[in-house]
Amino acid sequence: MYDTAIEVLNKITDFGYKAYIVGGYPRDIYLKRNSLDIDICTNATPKELKEIFHESILNKQEYGSVSLMYKKIRFEITTFRKEIKYENNRFPVKIKYIDTLTDDLERRDFTINTLCIDNKGNFIDLLNAKRDLDNKIIRCVDNADKKIKEDILRSLRAIRFATILNFKLDDKLKKAIKKNSHLLKNLSYFRKKDELEKIFSSPNCAYGLSLIKELNLDRDLELSNFANLVVTTSSLGIWAQLDVLDIYNFSNNEKQIIKDIQACLKENILDNKILYKYGLYVCTLVGEIKKIKRIDIVEKYNKLPIYNLKDINIKATDICQLLNKKPGAFINEIYHDLKKQILDNKIINEKEYLINYIKEKYLTIIN
Repeated sequence: MYDTAIEVLNKITDFGYKAYIVGGYPRDIYLKRNSLDIDICTNATPKELKEIFHESILNKQEYGSVSLMYKKIRFEITTFRKEIKYENNRFPVKIKYIDTLTDDLERRDFTINTLCIDNKGNFIDLLNAKRDLDNKIIRCVDNADKKIKEDILRSLRAIRFATILNFKLDDKLKKAIKKNSHLLKNLSYFRKKDELEKIFSSPNCAYGLSLIKELNLDRDLELSNFANLVVTTSSLGIWAQLDVLDIYNFSNNEKQIIKDIQACLKENILDNKILYKYGLYVCTLVGEIKKIKRIDIVEKYNKLPIYNLKDINIKATDICQLLNKKPGAFINEIYHDLKKQILDNKIINEKEYLINYIKEKYLTIIN
Protein backbone atom coordinates (compact mmCIF):
# COMPACT_ATOMS: atom_id res chain seq x y z
CA MET A 1 0.00 0.00 0.00
CA TYR A 2 2.77 2.42 0.95
CA ASP A 3 4.70 1.84 -2.29
CA THR A 4 1.52 2.39 -4.29
CA ALA A 5 0.87 5.64 -2.42
CA ILE A 6 4.38 6.83 -3.25
CA GLU A 7 3.62 6.06 -6.92
CA VAL A 8 0.53 8.27 -6.70
CA LEU A 9 2.59 11.07 -5.14
CA ASN A 10 5.17 10.78 -7.90
CA LYS A 11 2.51 10.95 -10.60
CA ILE A 12 1.20 14.18 -9.09
CA THR A 13 4.65 15.72 -8.57
CA ASP A 14 5.68 14.74 -12.10
CA PHE A 15 3.03 17.20 -13.28
CA GLY A 16 4.67 19.96 -11.22
CA TYR A 17 2.38 19.86 -8.17
CA LYS A 18 3.12 19.22 -4.49
CA ALA A 19 1.72 16.09 -2.87
CA TYR A 20 2.02 14.39 0.53
CA ILE A 21 0.59 11.49 2.50
CA VAL A 22 -1.14 13.11 5.45
CA GLY A 23 -3.16 12.34 8.56
CA GLY A 24 -3.63 8.96 10.14
CA TYR A 25 -1.17 6.97 8.06
CA PRO A 26 1.98 9.01 8.85
CA ARG A 27 0.86 9.22 12.49
CA ASP A 28 0.47 5.45 12.76
CA ILE A 29 3.70 4.72 10.89
CA TYR A 30 5.57 7.02 13.29
CA LEU A 31 3.97 5.19 16.23
CA LYS A 32 4.76 1.83 14.59
CA ARG A 33 1.09 0.94 14.37
CA ASN A 34 -0.72 -0.79 11.53
CA SER A 35 -2.65 1.56 9.26
CA LEU A 36 -5.04 0.76 6.42
CA ASP A 37 -6.19 4.08 4.96
CA ILE A 38 -3.98 6.54 3.13
CA ASP A 39 -5.06 10.14 2.55
CA ILE A 40 -3.16 12.43 0.23
CA CYS A 41 -3.09 16.23 0.12
CA THR A 42 -1.90 18.31 -2.82
CA ASN A 43 -2.02 21.79 -4.29
CA ALA A 44 -3.53 20.32 -7.47
CA THR A 45 -7.23 21.13 -7.77
CA PRO A 46 -9.84 18.41 -8.31
CA LYS A 47 -10.06 19.25 -12.02
CA GLU A 48 -6.29 19.11 -12.35
CA LEU A 49 -6.24 15.77 -10.55
CA LYS A 50 -8.85 14.51 -12.99
CA GLU A 51 -6.47 15.35 -15.81
CA ILE A 52 -3.73 13.28 -14.13
CA PHE A 53 -5.98 10.39 -13.07
CA HIS A 54 -8.78 10.04 -15.60
CA GLU A 55 -10.37 7.28 -13.52
CA SER A 56 -10.67 9.48 -10.40
CA ILE A 57 -14.13 10.46 -9.18
CA LEU A 58 -15.09 14.04 -8.32
CA ASN A 59 -17.64 12.95 -5.74
CA LYS A 60 -16.62 15.56 -3.17
CA GLN A 61 -15.51 18.40 -5.40
CA GLU A 62 -17.26 20.95 -3.19
CA TYR A 63 -14.83 19.97 -0.43
CA GLY A 64 -11.85 19.91 -2.77
CA SER A 65 -11.60 16.14 -2.69
CA VAL A 66 -11.51 13.30 -5.21
CA SER A 67 -11.55 9.53 -4.80
CA LEU A 68 -9.02 7.45 -6.71
CA MET A 69 -8.88 3.68 -7.14
CA TYR A 70 -5.28 3.00 -8.12
CA LYS A 71 -3.94 -0.56 -8.41
CA LYS A 72 -6.97 -1.78 -6.46
CA ILE A 73 -6.27 0.59 -3.55
CA ARG A 74 -8.59 3.49 -2.78
CA PHE A 75 -7.10 6.90 -2.02
CA GLU A 76 -8.79 10.10 -0.94
CA ILE A 77 -6.93 13.06 -2.43
CA THR A 78 -7.71 16.52 -1.07
CA THR A 79 -6.62 19.90 -2.42
CA PHE A 80 -4.83 22.29 -0.03
CA ARG A 81 -7.55 24.57 1.28
CA LYS A 82 -8.78 26.96 3.91
CA GLU A 83 -12.21 26.40 5.40
CA ILE A 84 -13.76 29.84 5.50
CA LYS A 85 -17.16 29.10 7.01
CA TYR A 86 -18.78 26.23 8.96
CA GLU A 87 -22.47 25.39 9.28
CA ASN A 88 -24.28 23.71 12.20
CA ASN A 89 -20.98 23.31 14.06
CA ARG A 90 -20.03 20.55 11.67
CA PHE A 91 -19.69 21.18 7.93
CA PRO A 92 -17.42 23.59 6.07
CA VAL A 93 -19.74 25.32 3.57
CA LYS A 94 -17.19 27.71 2.11
CA ILE A 95 -13.62 26.77 1.20
CA LYS A 96 -10.74 28.42 -0.61
CA TYR A 97 -8.01 26.57 -2.49
CA ILE A 98 -4.50 27.54 -1.38
CA ASP A 99 -0.97 26.65 -2.43
CA THR A 100 0.94 26.04 0.81
CA LEU A 101 1.05 22.89 2.93
CA THR A 102 1.36 24.76 6.23
CA ASP A 103 -1.88 26.67 5.68
CA ASP A 104 -3.65 23.43 4.77
CA LEU A 105 -2.41 21.68 7.90
CA GLU A 106 -3.57 24.55 10.09
CA ARG A 107 -7.20 23.84 9.18
CA ARG A 108 -6.94 20.30 10.57
CA ASP A 109 -8.10 19.16 13.97
CA PHE A 110 -5.18 17.85 16.05
CA THR A 111 -1.44 18.27 15.75
CA ILE A 112 -0.90 14.48 15.75
CA ASN A 113 -2.81 14.36 12.46
CA THR A 114 -0.61 16.93 10.72
CA LEU A 115 2.43 14.74 10.16
CA CYS A 116 3.14 14.19 6.44
CA ILE A 117 5.26 11.95 4.25
CA ASP A 118 6.67 13.22 0.95
CA ASN A 119 7.39 11.23 -2.23
CA LYS A 120 10.92 10.49 -0.98
CA GLY A 121 9.54 8.84 2.15
CA ASN A 122 10.61 11.68 4.45
CA PHE A 123 8.49 12.82 7.40
CA ILE A 124 7.40 16.45 7.12
CA ASP A 125 6.56 17.92 10.54
CA LEU A 126 5.54 21.58 10.35
CA LEU A 127 3.30 21.81 13.44
CA ASN A 128 5.16 19.78 16.06
CA ALA A 129 3.24 16.57 15.51
CA LYS A 130 6.22 14.44 16.55
CA ARG A 131 6.54 16.34 19.82
CA ASP A 132 2.95 15.61 20.77
CA LEU A 133 3.17 12.01 19.57
CA ASP A 134 6.29 11.53 21.70
CA ASN A 135 4.55 13.13 24.69
CA LYS A 136 1.37 11.13 24.04
CA ILE A 137 -0.95 14.11 24.04
CA ILE A 138 -3.92 15.19 21.89
CA ARG A 139 -3.70 18.91 21.19
CA CYS A 140 -5.73 21.07 18.83
CA VAL A 141 -4.10 22.87 15.95
CA ASP A 142 -4.45 26.56 16.89
CA ASN A 143 -7.24 27.63 19.26
CA ALA A 144 -9.02 24.67 20.89
CA ASP A 145 -12.32 26.47 21.54
CA LYS A 146 -12.49 27.63 17.92
CA LYS A 147 -11.70 24.15 16.57
CA ILE A 148 -14.32 22.42 18.69
CA LYS A 149 -16.99 25.01 17.87
CA GLU A 150 -16.27 24.72 14.16
CA ASP A 151 -16.82 20.96 14.19
CA ILE A 152 -18.28 19.43 17.35
CA LEU A 153 -17.46 15.94 16.08
CA ARG A 154 -13.86 16.76 17.01
CA SER A 155 -14.75 16.38 20.68
CA LEU A 156 -15.61 12.70 20.14
CA ARG A 157 -12.69 12.21 17.76
CA ALA A 158 -10.37 13.54 20.46
CA ILE A 159 -11.69 11.00 22.96
CA ARG A 160 -11.50 8.24 20.34
CA PHE A 161 -7.84 9.01 19.55
CA ALA A 162 -7.01 9.27 23.24
CA THR A 163 -8.68 5.92 23.87
CA ILE A 164 -7.14 4.01 20.99
CA LEU A 165 -3.65 5.52 21.38
CA ASN A 166 -3.81 5.76 25.19
CA PHE A 167 -2.93 9.47 24.99
CA LYS A 168 -3.89 12.32 27.30
CA LEU A 169 -6.05 15.26 26.27
CA ASP A 170 -4.47 18.70 26.43
CA ASP A 171 -6.02 20.84 29.21
CA LYS A 172 -7.16 23.52 26.74
CA LEU A 173 -8.84 20.83 24.65
CA LYS A 174 -10.60 19.40 27.70
CA LYS A 175 -11.87 22.86 28.61
CA ALA A 176 -13.15 23.46 25.07
CA ILE A 177 -14.94 20.09 24.96
CA LYS A 178 -16.66 20.75 28.28
CA LYS A 179 -17.63 24.28 27.31
CA ASN A 180 -19.18 23.26 23.99
CA SER A 181 -20.67 19.87 24.88
CA HIS A 182 -24.21 21.21 24.35
CA LEU A 183 -23.41 21.47 20.62
CA LEU A 184 -23.45 17.67 20.38
CA LYS A 185 -27.20 18.00 19.81
CA ASN A 186 -26.32 19.38 16.36
CA LEU A 187 -24.46 16.19 15.50
CA SER A 188 -26.32 13.35 13.80
CA TYR A 189 -26.92 10.17 15.80
CA PHE A 190 -25.20 8.28 13.02
CA ARG A 191 -21.94 10.20 13.51
CA LYS A 192 -22.21 10.02 17.30
CA LYS A 193 -22.77 6.27 17.21
CA ASP A 194 -19.90 5.77 14.78
CA GLU A 195 -17.41 7.48 17.11
CA LEU A 196 -18.83 5.90 20.27
CA GLU A 197 -18.69 2.48 18.64
CA LYS A 198 -14.96 2.89 18.05
CA ILE A 199 -14.48 3.93 21.68
CA PHE A 200 -16.64 1.09 23.04
CA SER A 201 -14.85 -1.44 20.82
CA SER A 202 -11.36 -0.45 21.93
CA PRO A 203 -9.41 -2.70 24.32
CA ASN A 204 -8.77 0.59 26.18
CA CYS A 205 -12.51 1.29 26.39
CA ALA A 206 -12.51 1.91 30.16
CA TYR A 207 -10.25 4.92 29.65
CA GLY A 208 -12.52 6.32 26.94
CA LEU A 209 -15.55 5.93 29.20
CA SER A 210 -13.70 7.72 32.00
CA LEU A 211 -13.02 10.66 29.66
CA ILE A 212 -16.68 10.84 28.61
CA LYS A 213 -17.66 10.93 32.27
CA GLU A 214 -14.95 13.43 33.26
CA LEU A 215 -16.04 15.79 30.49
CA ASN A 216 -19.76 15.37 31.34
CA LEU A 217 -20.62 14.24 27.82
CA ASP A 218 -22.89 11.36 28.86
CA ARG A 219 -25.78 13.77 29.42
CA ASP A 220 -25.44 15.53 26.05
CA LEU A 221 -24.94 12.20 24.31
CA GLU A 222 -28.13 10.92 26.00
CA LEU A 223 -26.35 7.92 27.51
CA SER A 224 -28.48 6.92 30.50
CA ASN A 225 -27.19 4.67 33.29
CA PHE A 226 -23.65 5.75 32.40
CA ALA A 227 -22.51 5.92 36.01
CA ASN A 228 -23.23 2.21 36.51
CA LEU A 229 -21.74 1.06 33.21
CA VAL A 230 -19.72 -2.16 33.16
CA VAL A 231 -17.12 -2.61 30.40
CA THR A 232 -17.67 -5.70 28.24
CA THR A 233 -15.63 -7.36 25.51
CA SER A 234 -18.24 -6.38 22.93
CA SER A 235 -19.61 -2.89 22.32
CA LEU A 236 -23.11 -4.42 22.21
CA GLY A 237 -22.79 -5.30 25.87
CA ILE A 238 -22.13 -1.63 26.59
CA TRP A 239 -24.93 -0.35 24.36
CA ALA A 240 -27.35 -2.77 26.06
CA GLN A 241 -26.72 -1.10 29.42
CA LEU A 242 -27.38 2.41 28.13
CA ASP A 243 -31.05 2.12 27.13
CA VAL A 244 -30.60 3.94 23.80
CA LEU A 245 -32.43 1.67 21.34
CA ASP A 246 -35.02 4.38 20.70
CA ILE A 247 -32.39 7.08 20.26
CA TYR A 248 -29.43 5.73 18.29
CA ASN A 249 -29.59 3.86 15.00
CA PHE A 250 -28.83 0.14 15.10
CA SER A 251 -29.06 -2.62 12.52
CA ASN A 252 -31.76 -5.25 13.01
CA ASN A 253 -29.12 -7.73 14.13
CA GLU A 254 -27.66 -5.27 16.64
CA LYS A 255 -31.13 -4.48 17.97
CA GLN A 256 -31.93 -8.16 18.50
CA ILE A 257 -28.70 -8.84 20.36
CA ILE A 258 -29.16 -5.75 22.54
CA LYS A 259 -32.73 -6.78 23.35
CA ASP A 260 -31.57 -10.32 24.15
CA ILE A 261 -28.88 -9.00 26.50
CA GLN A 262 -31.38 -6.74 28.24
CA ALA A 263 -33.86 -9.62 28.65
CA CYS A 264 -31.15 -12.04 29.74
CA LEU A 265 -29.95 -9.63 32.43
CA LYS A 266 -33.17 -10.41 34.29
CA GLU A 267 -32.57 -14.16 34.16
CA ASN A 268 -30.31 -16.79 35.68
CA ILE A 269 -27.81 -17.34 32.87
CA LEU A 270 -26.61 -20.61 34.39
CA ASP A 271 -30.06 -22.10 33.85
CA ASN A 272 -30.13 -24.59 30.96
CA LYS A 273 -33.22 -23.05 29.39
CA ILE A 274 -31.67 -19.55 29.38
CA LEU A 275 -28.38 -20.80 27.92
CA TYR A 276 -30.34 -22.69 25.25
CA LYS A 277 -32.57 -19.73 24.41
CA TYR A 278 -30.00 -16.92 24.25
CA GLY A 279 -26.82 -18.79 23.34
CA LEU A 280 -23.24 -18.55 24.55
CA TYR A 281 -22.43 -15.12 23.02
CA VAL A 282 -25.25 -13.25 24.74
CA CYS A 283 -24.89 -15.15 28.00
CA THR A 284 -21.16 -14.51 28.30
CA LEU A 285 -21.73 -10.77 27.76
CA VAL A 286 -24.39 -10.82 30.45
CA GLY A 287 -21.96 -12.75 32.63
CA GLU A 288 -19.40 -9.97 32.23
CA ILE A 289 -22.00 -7.43 33.37
CA LYS A 290 -23.10 -9.62 36.29
CA LYS A 291 -19.51 -10.55 37.21
CA ILE A 292 -20.06 -14.25 36.56
CA LYS A 293 -16.94 -16.12 35.48
CA ARG A 294 -16.86 -16.92 31.77
CA ILE A 295 -15.46 -20.38 32.44
CA ASP A 296 -18.52 -21.25 34.55
CA ILE A 297 -20.87 -20.17 31.76
CA VAL A 298 -18.91 -21.99 29.06
CA GLU A 299 -18.71 -25.22 31.08
CA LYS A 300 -22.44 -25.11 31.75
CA TYR A 301 -23.18 -24.37 28.09
CA ASN A 302 -20.96 -27.19 26.87
CA LYS A 303 -22.89 -29.62 29.05
CA LEU A 304 -26.28 -28.72 27.59
CA PRO A 305 -28.09 -31.93 26.55
CA ILE A 306 -29.40 -30.22 23.37
CA TYR A 307 -28.69 -27.02 21.43
CA ASN A 308 -31.71 -27.02 19.09
CA LEU A 309 -34.84 -29.05 18.38
CA LYS A 310 -32.98 -31.14 15.80
CA ASP A 311 -30.88 -32.58 18.62
CA ILE A 312 -33.91 -34.30 20.15
CA ASN A 313 -33.45 -38.02 19.45
CA ILE A 314 -36.82 -38.83 18.01
CA LYS A 315 -38.10 -38.15 14.50
CA ALA A 316 -41.40 -36.55 13.66
CA THR A 317 -42.37 -39.68 11.72
CA ASP A 318 -41.76 -41.74 14.86
CA ILE A 319 -44.06 -39.48 16.86
CA CYS A 320 -46.79 -39.73 14.20
CA GLN A 321 -46.47 -43.50 14.09
CA LEU A 322 -46.47 -43.76 17.86
CA LEU A 323 -49.66 -41.71 18.17
CA ASN A 324 -51.17 -43.07 14.98
CA LYS A 325 -51.66 -39.53 13.67
CA LYS A 326 -50.94 -37.67 10.44
CA PRO A 327 -48.42 -34.78 10.68
CA GLY A 328 -49.85 -31.62 12.22
CA ALA A 329 -49.25 -28.72 14.58
CA PHE A 330 -49.22 -31.10 17.55
CA ILE A 331 -45.72 -32.30 16.54
CA ASN A 332 -44.22 -28.85 17.15
CA GLU A 333 -45.97 -28.66 20.53
CA ILE A 334 -44.57 -32.04 21.54
CA TYR A 335 -41.04 -31.10 20.47
CA HIS A 336 -41.15 -27.93 22.57
CA ASP A 337 -42.44 -29.92 25.51
CA LEU A 338 -39.64 -32.46 25.06
CA LYS A 339 -37.12 -29.62 24.85
CA LYS A 340 -38.29 -28.21 28.19
CA GLN A 341 -38.24 -31.62 29.89
CA ILE A 342 -34.76 -32.41 28.57
CA LEU A 343 -33.32 -29.02 29.56
CA ASP A 344 -34.86 -29.39 33.03
CA ASN A 345 -33.17 -32.82 33.25
CA LYS A 346 -36.53 -34.49 33.79
CA ILE A 347 -36.06 -36.91 30.91
CA ILE A 348 -33.00 -38.27 29.14
CA ASN A 349 -32.53 -37.40 25.47
CA GLU A 350 -32.63 -41.01 24.30
CA LYS A 351 -35.29 -42.43 22.04
CA GLU A 352 -36.49 -45.06 24.53
CA TYR A 353 -37.12 -42.48 27.26
CA LEU A 354 -38.71 -40.03 24.85
CA ILE A 355 -41.12 -42.71 23.56
CA ASN A 356 -42.15 -43.62 27.10
CA TYR A 357 -42.73 -39.95 27.97
CA ILE A 358 -44.84 -39.36 24.86
CA LYS A 359 -46.86 -42.50 25.49
CA GLU A 360 -47.59 -41.54 29.11
CA LYS A 361 -48.50 -37.92 28.38
CA TYR A 362 -49.94 -37.83 24.88
CA LEU A 363 -51.30 -41.22 23.87
CA THR A 364 -54.50 -40.95 25.86
CA ILE A 365 -54.86 -37.22 25.16
CA ILE A 366 -54.43 -37.56 21.40
CA ASN A 367 -56.68 -40.59 21.16
